[in-house]
Amino acid sequence: MNRTANVIRMQLVNRQTFVWLPATILGAAFAITLAIYGVVVYTAGSADEPMYSGGTQAPLWYFGVVGVQALTLTFPFSQAMSVTRREFFLGTLLTAAASAGVLALVYLVGGILEQATDGWGFGGYFFYLPWVWEQGPIVAALTFFSAAALAFLVGFGSATVYKRFGMFGVILVGVVLAAALIGTAFAVSAVDGWPAIGRALAAAQPLTVAGICLAVSAAVAGLSYAALRRAIP
Repeated sequence: MNRTANVIRMQLVNRQTFVWLPATILGAAFAITLAIYGVVVYTAGSADEPMYSGGTQAPLWYFGVVGVQALTLTFPFSQAMSVTRREFFLGTLLTAAASAGVLALVYLVGGILEQATDGWGFGGYFFYLPWVWEQGPIVAALTFFSAAALAFLVGFGSATVYKRFGMFGVILVGVVLAAALIGTAFAVSAVDGWPAIGRALAAAQPLTVAGICLAVSAAVAGLSYAALRRAIP
């Protein structure tokens, strides 16, 4: 357990990856969004309808980059420090979970403030998105957490495949996934299933989406660990 804690400290030595860059991206997206809202309100006089933004996605996408860097920047060093691959994997996941949890907490507090202030006083919402919050603040926070965790693990898994199999492995996995998507799309089209899929997506609730993200994250984590066990530092 001590060496797992050491991995966490090792990951956080470079706070730019897990702390400052996500915070900078979030702050910049928030400031730009409010500036755009301000221009709209100044031009139109007032907003007839609430204004919502997709800017909250920006830090979530960056978590994919965090996942790549969490492996490539620290894995070789960890092996030189006699940390087992299991300890490195567990410590890295705990670090990512903590970072995603802090981000989800920021979104939660921001959404509560936006509801309390009616969108900062002019109907402009950044953190609060009605669909995400329709099942309550806890589910909203879980949804943001699960999205960040999935993005991280996709990045981490991609880097692990690269470390284990090289660029050929990454390209091969990409081709296989693309073929699977095309095959699935063809099968759905063959049975005229797109309307049913559209209805299912429209009816999906945040808790369901969060559960799917966490399930996929668990699967990606398992595959990543299997590749990490034989990855070259």
